[in-house]
Amino acid sequence: MSYKAEVDSLINNLHAVAQKRQEFADYLNYASEILEQAKLEGKEASGELKLNQEIFDLKITGNNLLHGRFRLMVLGDMKHGKSTLLNVLLGKKLLPTAVNPCTAILTILRFGSEGKVTVHFKDERTETLSFDQFSRKYTIDPKEAKRFEQSKKDAFPDVSYAVVEYPLKLLQNGVEIVDSPGLNDTDERNQLTLGYINKCHAILFVLNATKPCTMEERRYLENYLKDRGLTIFFLINRWDELQQSAFDPDDPEEVRKVEEEQRQVFTANLRDYCQIDGSDLYDERVFETSALNALRYSLKGKPLDGTGIPKFVGALERFLTKERAVSELRQARTLMRQTYQRVHEAVDRRIPLLGQDVTELRKRIKSVEPEFRKLEEIRDSFKQEIAQMRDTRADAIAGSLHSYMSKLDQTFENDFKPYMPDINFFKFLLQGQREKFKEGMEENFKKYANDKMAEWSKGVERDIKEAFSQLAVSANRYSVFYGNITDTIDFKLSGSINISGTASAEEKYPGWARFATGAMAFLLGDYAGAAGAGLGAFNWKRLLTNVGLLIAVNTVLIIFFDIVLGPAAIVAFMSGAGATQMEMLRRKFIKMTKEKMKEKLPEAAAQLSKEVYQEVRKIFDEYEAEVSKRMNEDIQARRDELDRLVEQKEKEEFQREAEIKRLKELENNIYSQWQSMESGYEGLIGSKV
Repeated sequence: MSYKAEVDSLINNLHAVAQKRQEFADYLNYASEILEQAKLEGKEASGELKLNQEIFDLKITGNNLLHGRFRLMVLGDMKHGKSTLLNVLLGKKLLPTAVNPCTAILTILRFGSEGKVTVHFKDERTETLSFDQFSRKYTIDPKEAKRFEQSKKDAFPDVSYAVVEYPLKLLQNGVEIVDSPGLNDTDERNQLTLGYINKCHAILFVLNATKPCTMEERRYLENYLKDRGLTIFFLINRWDELQQSAFDPDDPEEVRKVEEEQRQVFTANLRDYCQIDGSDLYDERVFETSALNALRYSLKGKPLDGTGIPKFVGALERFLTKERAVSELRQARTLMRQTYQRVHEAVDRRIPLLGQDVTELRKRIKSVEPEFRKLEEIRDSFKQEIAQMRDTRADAIAGSLHSYMSKLDQTFENDFKPYMPDINFFKFLLQGQREKFKEGMEENFKKYANDKMAEWSKGVERDIKEAFSQLAVSANRYSVFYGNITDTIDFKLSGSINISGTASAEEKYPGWARFATGAMAFLLGDYAGAAGAGLGAFNWKRLLTNVGLLIAVNTVLIIFFDIVLGPAAIVAFMSGAGATQMEMLRRKFIKMTKEKMKEKLPEAAAQLSKEVYQEVRKIFDEYEAEVSKRMNEDIQARRDELDRLVEQKEKEEFQREAEIKRLKELENNIYSQWQSMESGYEGLIGSKV
């Protein structure tokens, strides 16, 4: 298939997905409106059915479908061709392709009816510019750029990021692209980039075929992307340039050997990142591309054969329109099934009670009071289990940090070797090289500190995911007990048990159980699943980030810089040392740093572990509060339904037959929405999308 055909297929299928999102959002929103109307009517009839949580979840999920985006982030070192690649995907030379590291700004590309750039400043000001104005204002002379780079200063320190809007078909169909600064950019910009990673559905990681997997790239992959549930596409760009590195560029066999050697290097470094649930997806995630040639061909209307771009676009389409879209819409369908099940149960519970006289009804309501207490006991037991998990995990994680930091001095010499700046004795005889070595030493120490804490924080995330996985199992178990008791309540009230042979265990989950188990979907990176579980109002990302990378790195770096001040002073007087003394000073740096770390780290570790202990407790406390809130609402709603029914019967404000008809119509209307969604979903599965 040609590149144009691949892109057209991607755009068409994204459009089809956008239409499906709209269609499913309409079903969900209409169902919520039906329940809202029934809620109002119930106040004047036999009372509300108390389906507030279902209404809330339907609205949240419908809104997520309606306004959701497929967000892609482009990562990679400067001058690897990130912007060129994006221009190829967009089909237009929209982004500058020769941006200096100090002028690079994190850029978000999204659809807009007219082309413009909005620059967002750190003080929340904004500035709207044309593309030409943006290019002129935020591009500086290469010599000046070099000076900023050497001084480790930002040419535009007040700028946070820029939003580029343009009326392109690819962006119109729910795709948003985040073009990040280079991996070797400033730590402040790296932190901004990291803040976007967990908001993205996929990462496009651009590598340079002529420089296979640099230390910075391996560091970034290992510390910030591995084991975080992210889908990563690797684009090995500038593949065409390998020909020039062959002994005889005109000999196809020589070129083939060079390419095969590089291919083996990349395979060895990247294969681990392409293992998904036991499957090797290397061929579907790694692509050899020539973005510059592709852009040239594209602008001239030529086929992009031999550039690797058509193959990548095809894989991207399959991921977005099949894997992600189907998962997202499947969760919406499951929510609608669950909603119908709750309505069906509520109606079947209500109708037999309509014919009972008030005295008999009061008697039956009193008879189920022990069951309501059992529901409360289940709530309290689950709360206690969450609290126990909180205390255990907070102690363990805080203890692991204290132990980890306290022992860093023991492995510092070996751990720091990859970060040690190269010592070239002849270069050190030249003016300014000693100062450059000092700056390099301090910069690399900062990288070392970042990486060590990132390593620790990944373990923390695994621990938290494991904890919530256990809580999800407990929530499933408690929901079964809970369901058995509510069935007993229904039997005692109406004389029969509501049995639905077609409902799965998942569909019969009460709302609180959907939330309690859906937390795992979020923590494992399935944000669509989390939205389907009614997690839209619960900020898991903030909580996980607090205890993860950012709190660890930002806090610990301050401590590390305090520790390294002594050794840094040693490096500073290298300007007065001869070349033959450099190795001695390097060893002295290592020795004094280890001594300083051994002296200071235990105290710093004790302080930081207290902060982390509190942050871990916050995660579980907020989770417990939300679960308790939902369980309380469910229990109280069941009580309120009965109390309101008694009140209305005493007032004789409804006719039994008319009320039965109203309730049946309500159930049928929700059933109709569910069946329409089922048909739409089956059509989606059977289509090419």
